[in-house]
Amino acid sequence: MSVRRIEVQTNPAYNVYVGPSALEKVHECGLQKDCVFVLADEKAWSLHGKALVGLEAAPRLEITGGEDAKTLAQLGSVLDALTASGLSRASTVITFGGGSISDLGGLAASLYKRGIDVMHCPTTLLAQVDAAVGGKTAINLKLGKNLAGTVHQPRGVFADPAVLQSLPVEEWASGLGEALKTALVGGEASLKSLEMLSPELTRQQPETLSALVADCVQTKARIVAEDPSEQGPRRALNLGHTFAHAIEHCAGYGAIPHGVAVAVGVSLALEASAAMGILENGGLIERVNKLQKTLGLPSSLADLRGRHDLEPEGLLAGLAQDKKGAVNKPEFVLVRKPGDLALGVGMEGSLLQSLLG
Repeated sequence: MSVRRIEVQTNPAYNVYVGPSALEKVHECGLQKDCVFVLADEKAWSLHGKALVGLEAAPRLEITGGEDAKTLAQLGSVLDALTASGLSRASTVITFGGGSISDLGGLAASLYKRGIDVMHCPTTLLAQVDAAVGGKTAINLKLGKNLAGTVHQPRGVFADPAVLQSLPVEEWASGLGEALKTALVGGEASLKSLEMLSPELTRQQPETLSALVADCVQTKARIVAEDPSEQGPRRALNLGHTFAHAIEHCAGYGAIPHGVAVAVGVSLALEASAAMGILENGGLIERVNKLQKTLGLPSSLADLRGRHDLEPEGLLAGLAQDKKGAVNKPEFVLVRKPGDLALGVGMEGSLLQSLLG
């Protein structure tokens, strides 16, 4: 199976390579070995680092991935490591890991000497379908998720399905949650494509994974090119995320995988859309719930509450810190139909109480 090249037409434009051996394309980008720094998830590097042939001797910082990596203290450690490695403004940071690594490495690259290049080698499904594409970088603050960050487009992204074979179950589910969101944002054709692929995704075949990742990347590339800095249409990609970030805040960052929280957030957004008279076809809720079941994803807060303390008061406190709205005035992405979303919607407190109760 050949590697697919998907162009993200931002300024500057860059390519996302999807398919077996995509990581070999890193060496086609004219990198100078003495101007490269690798920020890697230590587990991902131990399993798959050899795929970055020729970069074994490059300066490298290996850290534990996950939400615990996205802190001010860890950001400082990365910046110190870049400085100690003697990088110049012509240097490139290469991230190798999941979404937390690309978020952290991208932010460090955007800050170091006022900005150097970054390239992402995502090793989780969530990072391949979403986090590594689009240029968003961030760390978490005590009061909320991703509250400190920049938009810093990568020089390239390299998504190889081979590295996904070693993913634990929860990371696999997390990526599927983001894929579900992206399918709804993409439109009817994207949603049907995910429905068709869903029975085969449990087998994790490279061809199926490549098709899934490519479809998600194409949707995101189209939207990011139209709105790189998230001033308008790109906000559609936040479908389910306002609820999801509140769930993660309430449970404690890292307790519930991000994409799993997004899957429940999508269900809550659909319920809110129906309650507010925005959803054009109530059958979409049942359709999405069926797809969630096939993918092994939760579809309600009740599905999560068996293992996590998600009291309405804690969820409302998390919503109050939504970075897309004003303080205590969260904004939501709601659904009219696949591919047709309502952006920046406020919600009555009584409805929120009902949804979160």
